[in-house]
Amino acid sequence: MLNERTQVGVIGAGPAGMLLAVLLRRAGVDCVVLERRDREYVANRARGATVEHRVVDLLRRHDLAGNLLRTGAVEDAVEFRLGGRRYPVRYEPLAGGRSHYIYPQQFLVRDLVDAYLADGGDLRFETAAEAIDDLTGQPRIRLADGRELRCDVVAGCDGEYGVARRAIPAGALRCADYQYDYAWLSVLAEAPPSSDCVINALHESGACVHVRRTPTVSRFYLQCGRDETRADWPDERIWKEVRIRLALDEPWTLHTGPVTDTGTVRMRSLVCDPMRYGSLFLAGDAAHIVPPVGGKGFNLALADAQELALGLIERFTTGDHRRSDAYSQHRLARIWRAQEFVHWMMDLVNTPGYGTADAAFLHRVQAARLTRLVDSPAYLAAFLEDYVGWW
Repeated sequence: MLNERTQVGVIGAGPAGMLLAVLLRRAGVDCVVLERRDREYVANRARGATVEHRVVDLLRRHDLAGNLLRTGAVEDAVEFRLGGRRYPVRYEPLAGGRSHYIYPQQFLVRDLVDAYLADGGDLRFETAAEAIDDLTGQPRIRLADGRELRCDVVAGCDGEYGVARRAIPAGALRCADYQYDYAWLSVLAEAPPSSDCVINALHESGACVHVRRTPTVSRFYLQCGRDETRADWPDERIWKEVRIRLALDEPWTLHTGPVTDTGTVRMRSLVCDPMRYGSLFLAGDAAHIVPPVGGKGFNLALADAQELALGLIERFTTGDHRRSDAYSQHRLARIWRAQEFVHWMMDLVNTPGYGTADAAFLHRVQAARLTRLVDSPAYLAAFLEDYVGWW
């Protein structure tokens, strides 16, 4: 049966929740993970795939990177395209041996679930948290079946629309929100990658980003209007626009295949401050949202989990609350830096003034920014520091 009492109640079995649970369990801190979805859904929930250098190091240190290192693809370059030309950016020598890995989020979540269960962890799928009570005292997570889980601490890793953030009283949380005036059409296709690195195409018609997922699956993002839907983008239009926006004035092959999943991503950024209320700590998408350019959301969630784990381990094993008390302040400094980088990169990649009379002028400014990036070693070094992720 589900424990009636635990030290840490973790809501959400995504990357943040599962990494937190694994680290706590291995340090001897009792925790229970509650996940409203079933295991199959969690194991196949396709999200990002770009794993930053420092996150790979984190997983290595905790013996959680085995499958990633065996089957993930090393990425040591990124390519930009503009006006039929390639602008390749190699990480070396400026990156000092650092690189990305391409390893889909759902694969890492499977690894973390397996590791947690192998350690004897308590993970409950299809167990929905309905509410959290007594956040300034002894928290209680009320479950959909009428039972309660009493905790010393609750970790809200259940996303933007989960119960954790909603449990914080009105006025206790400040959320800074920014809406971009365009969207991305996200396309997953059974098509082998057409490049060995991410392609960011700058085009008058809108951005196109190509990301490899596995040897047989690719992801494409197409800049589009905020109000456009899948009905506006039949498969024929998708592939036509991909070809136009990725086109080169040299031989190049675009691999196509059946479109298996699409969705409109209304590009927005969000930061909640503080990331803690009483005995409730927020991590991952429950606390902050970034657009998918640069692959930062997945990595920020894992970094949240690491810092929260370190603070809670000190709290429960030594009685020292200082690190957990500083969790929000520490993480928000990093999160705002990532937001600044993503905002800059959104302006680099996406057609500015999309659909307006200003687009022609702003597109020339965008092209000048790309030229500066590839021509200036100092500018490129600053870009790589944030993009590859070693700061």
